[in-house]
Amino acid sequence: MTKDIVVELDHASIRIGGRTVLADASFAIQSGEFIGVLGPNGAGKTTLMRSILGLLPPSGGGLRVFGHTPHCGDRSIGYLPQLRTVLPDLRVRGLDFIGASLHGDRWGIPRLSHSERHMIEETLEAVGARELATRPLSQMSGGERQRLLLAQALIGEPKLLLLDEPLISLDARHQEVAIEVVRRVCRERGITVMFSAHELNQLLPAIDRVLYLGNGQAVLGNVDEVVTAPVLSRLYGAEIEVIRAGGHIFVMSHGSDVERTDHAHGHGHDHEHGHGHSGHDHGHHH
Repeated sequence: MTKDIVVELDHASIRIGGRTVLADASFAIQSGEFIGVLGPNGAGKTTLMRSILGLLPPSGGGLRVFGHTPHCGDRSIGYLPQLRTVLPDLRVRGLDFIGASLHGDRWGIPRLSHSERHMIEETLEAVGARELATRPLSQMSGGERQRLLLAQALIGEPKLLLLDEPLISLDARHQEVAIEVVRRVCRERGITVMFSAHELNQLLPAIDRVLYLGNGQAVLGNVDEVVTAPVLSRLYGAEIEVIRAGGHIFVMSHGSDVERTDHAHGHGHDHEHGHGHSGHDHGHHH
């Protein structure tokens, strides 16, 4: 294991609720890479992130993060969970919301030291959300709230940032901005990113490599290697056609765009969210 590998799976299998999400998967993510994590609903994107966080040990094989077995509460990992089941008190100001996560006590407003306040303001500034410090959450748009959550995940200078479908509630313009902000901040700070999404095209300008999950398998590589009809057909378990046009990539099955239709039908049915996406996932901060 070289010191430049951040996440390494070595013949790892991950099971959840009696279902094998990943079977005998091996891949390595290098330091500083921006990885797009894609695949059909229920393919295991959230489950893999939970394993990297130390919340779900693999059922077989090896999983190492920074060369070690993952453990809960690792401060070198920042995490933005997909569905925030615990909605914060919307009267709270941005600064206090982030401050509370910094102390891990979700009750009441902590007293922030001067250096903590400075760190939070710097991070808000980095994601273009400085003016959100003094505003209550109730007066923020979805895009602004998402920036605040991103700032929260970046607090404490993580070395690895796991973003689980952070684009879901945003319109196309806000999605572009969010991707660009993550790319810029993480490049400046040397942070490795795993960014899961439903749709590849938005991520194309930002990603170094793509990790596709599906059918218990994982394939990591550059877009041209991975996003091909043979590879995706295997992962989707269906005949897939890949069409490249005008700088976009369309993943088609029987004439319809699987990324779009999957998104439209599947959102409530992602098996992984049925199990144990408990409040404690969202409550403690890494």
